[in-house]
Amino acid sequence: MASVNASALSARVDELEAALAALAAEKAALAAENEQLRAAYQQLRLELELLRRRLFVAKAERIDTAQLELEFMEKLRQLDRVGAALAAAAAATGDEPPPSPPPTGAPPAARRRRPTGRRDLREEDLPEERVEVPDPTREGKDERNGFEESARVVWRRGGPIRLITARVKYRTPVPKPDSSPTAAAPAADAPAADESVIVTAPMPPTAMPRCLAGPSLIAHIASDKFCDGLPLYRQEDRLARLGLRLDRGTMCRWLEEAGGILGATIVAAMRAEALATAFCLATDATGVLVQPPRGGDQVRRPCRRGHFFVQIADRDHVFFEYVPRETSAAVAELFRGFQGYVLADAKSVYDLLFRPPDERPPPQGGADADLAVRHEVGCWSHQRRKFWEAAITGKDPVSREGLARIMRMFQLERTWRKKPPDQRKTLRALHLRPHVDDFFVWAAAEHERVKDQRGLLRSALGYAVRQQGALCRFFDDGRLPMTNNESERQLRRVACGRKAWLFVGSDDHGQAAGNLLTLIASARLHGLDPELYLRDALRVLAQWPRERFIELAPKYWAKTRARLDPAQLEAEIGWLTVPPALPAPSPQEPPAR
Repeated sequence: MASVNASALSARVDELEAALAALAAEKAALAAENEQLRAAYQQLRLELELLRRRLFVAKAERIDTAQLELEFMEKLRQLDRVGAALAAAAAATGDEPPPSPPPTGAPPAARRRRPTGRRDLREEDLPEERVEVPDPTREGKDERNGFEESARVVWRRGGPIRLITARVKYRTPVPKPDSSPTAAAPAADAPAADESVIVTAPMPPTAMPRCLAGPSLIAHIASDKFCDGLPLYRQEDRLARLGLRLDRGTMCRWLEEAGGILGATIVAAMRAEALATAFCLATDATGVLVQPPRGGDQVRRPCRRGHFFVQIADRDHVFFEYVPRETSAAVAELFRGFQGYVLADAKSVYDLLFRPPDERPPPQGGADADLAVRHEVGCWSHQRRKFWEAAITGKDPVSREGLARIMRMFQLERTWRKKPPDQRKTLRALHLRPHVDDFFVWAAAEHERVKDQRGLLRSALGYAVRQQGALCRFFDDGRLPMTNNESERQLRRVACGRKAWLFVGSDDHGQAAGNLLTLIASARLHGLDPELYLRDALRVLAQWPRERFIELAPKYWAKTRARLDPAQLEAEIGWLTVPPALPAPSPQEPPAR
């Protein structure tokens, strides 16, 4: 009996040991799997942090150098000692010692550049053109006596050109003094009766006086950056290959000054006309990074975020407005005084525009209250996007049905896209209205079913229920579009360009960039070459009457240019013959979008 119990116990021990070994192996496997999951989680956490920093902190790869010096102080000291030993060995052998880094912790020595005065463009290896500037009041009456020359850089298709401006000097005789007894005695330093004086022809006014660049070069730089997305450092390299040394900082200051001048003149006149006469303003916004100001503490700071708003006034003008912050107050200021339809997405910053005038907050800074009444127009592309997001993530048949319904609406709208507005309104009411009404009945029923469930489908259906009035507004008039896609396409100028030029230098530079983008987009809207238009606008702006700046807008530029002297306009500098004002246009309905 004892031997039986002993064998049973031995078997039981062997069984338990085998089970324990299996559990130990399983534990080891689980521990290894746990370590793998922990490593994967840590990697994902790091990647998420990297993405967060790229999106919200800064685009550049920056790190605090002061913190590096504190962490690796001993290592840096060892490197300094190695450098000193190498310098001593080189001195002993007579070789030239290697350059030594600055002492650890010492601030870098600031090098101050000495001013050198106005740059002499004759030292540049550039082709040269010469233009003479006479004085119309003295030409043919007084004798010419040489020239006073100055130089600037202009652009021709193919490269930069050095333009020599030669102002004519005239020898003008001094009138003989009056010999009557009552005449006053001549001054002691007055020239004799038979002498003459040299008078130089005045310099014709220019939009940017004392600037080394002519209108064509500034227009070329602005068009390359804001129309074609070519950043200034690449333009700097290309101009150097063409023989012109021009640093990006100088070009940046030129663009800021040109944008400010054009914004205070032509763009201001365009905006005043649009706010007073536009039927519908389509708007949207996108972000842009703003370079932080440099402080005296030498601490690197991340870029902050500004915003560009686009506004499309019918088929007349396209505006890009920069604001430091995307707030309701900023939006209210952009639309102040406008009365009509506003096509936008359902972002909360636009809600203030559609409140009754008595429910709006009082204006800031002593401005007059905005009493204009505006009507919200919704965007069906935004509605479709929400169903698309729900369809690709949840695979819900309801979201796919929403896509099918909206697809049928777009197909119908496309069939009468080229019809006149009156016919388009009639066709919408006859053929499209039943589809839209049935869509909202379906959306309300489905929203009741899923309103207590979190997810993208509830967001898509809730958007349809809340925005029903705005989404049906396009039935009011045949000129109103169903979508805000045109604003999205215009914003691509900023979205694509910022991938190359990364940020704007300051709020002032953002406003100047918005003015240049405004004129470039408006020129493209009316079939004009943006570079040629900017060149012509900068050429004539300084001599144009202040009250007629609207004639220089891209909408009217073809008519205005046809009335100018082509030879005068082609010259980079010179006097212009300003034609009489155009007759005021007769009031008419804006063209269909």
